[in-house]
Amino acid sequence: MTQTQPPQETSAEREHSPPPPRTSPESAVAASPGPSMGRLVGVDLARALAVFGMYVVHIGPPLSATHGVASWVRYISDGHSSVLFATLAGFSLMLIAGRREPKTGLAGRQAKARIAIRAVVLLALGTAMAMEYGGVIILGFYGVYFLLALPLVRLRAKTLAIIAATLALVTPQLAFALNSLLTPSVQQSINAYDPLHRLSEVGVLDLLLTGFYPALTWMPFVIAGMALGRLDLSSGSVLRRLAALGAALTAAAYGMSLLLAGKGALRSLAEDGPSSGGSGSVPVDGGSLPDMPASMLLTGGPHSGTTFDIIGSVGVAILVIVGATVAMDRLPRLRRLAKPVIAVGTMSLTAYVGHFLAQSLLSTPAGTGTQQSWTPLLMYVLGAIVFAAIWSRFFRRGPLEHLLNTATKPAKYIR
Repeated sequence: MTQTQPPQETSAEREHSPPPPRTSPESAVAASPGPSMGRLVGVDLARALAVFGMYVVHIGPPLSATHGVASWVRYISDGHSSVLFATLAGFSLMLIAGRREPKTGLAGRQAKARIAIRAVVLLALGTAMAMEYGGVIILGFYGVYFLLALPLVRLRAKTLAIIAATLALVTPQLAFALNSLLTPSVQQSINAYDPLHRLSEVGVLDLLLTGFYPALTWMPFVIAGMALGRLDLSSGSVLRRLAALGAALTAAAYGMSLLLAGKGALRSLAEDGPSSGGSGSVPVDGGSLPDMPASMLLTGGPHSGTTFDIIGSVGVAILVIVGATVAMDRLPRLRRLAKPVIAVGTMSLTAYVGHFLAQSLLSTPAGTGTQQSWTPLLMYVLGAIVFAAIWSRFFRRGPLEHLLNTATKPAKYIR
């Protein structure tokens, strides 16, 4: 299962900016206040696309049961949706900590407190959901990402980009080495003293190294998103450079992987792991690089967690974010038409948690086995759009986004 980002828990632009003037939703969209709106609405659109990609993986037919265009939709959704969520999570951290200029002094301390509170809430919610739905829930991993990102929130875009690139080059090999040293007896000994593992079977070791979205190899996505958050996405030249960068990263990573590992280099490993509609780093037996031959480090397919996978997936995420930003900024008619879809992006935490609850209540089968119908997926997508569109007409935040925002209010008492 899981694509999770998480989903990014909220529309960062709604969550962390002053309330807009009280106008009708129609006038708010039609007014087109310039590049700023395109930038923020584009982020919400990208997050909505990540939500729908997650639905494809969790509810749609498995990759092995699709053909033609459907296979491409399923393949692109594998892994890339969860990576897009993680990248947007980093972007949203910058909206809390200060977009172009990092907050300092009292404001900076309060911003860090808000991030820390969010991290704890997401870790608790992720643990609770993992008790019911298993270790593929990404929310607990998000909590760890946020905590690990705290020391980095005041860094500039260039520094963040260098850190992300360095981690992408180093951490997959480090994860491989650590997993090779992690014998079952050592792992069991660590887990025996881990209260999180006793609660949900997703403990500290899973969150950092052996789980579906281990922080060791997923922090490059978050930090890359933080770097994007520090850039001026209202600048045409910045967007052009980012588009070129995203295309170059994607082509170089996947091309080099194909050159080194052959025609099977980009095969998705999702269906090699536990059959739960998963979408994290799930090679072979469900860990982050366990029991894999060293040659697998040359592959770049979804869920492989290799350097080529990380770099290529970041490239794809950049292209989606830039494309959504440009579309929303330059095409006001499309922005109006896409408003119900954008609403899903403003409450992606609700959409993420809600689809698990709905699957349980409606006994919707996961995207596994040989079922080939796309109807359940289309119904979930339509349901999310309708719910978000109606809710957003009356409330500024989604239900869970509101609760998360309320939980962070004690941060204002930090001195």
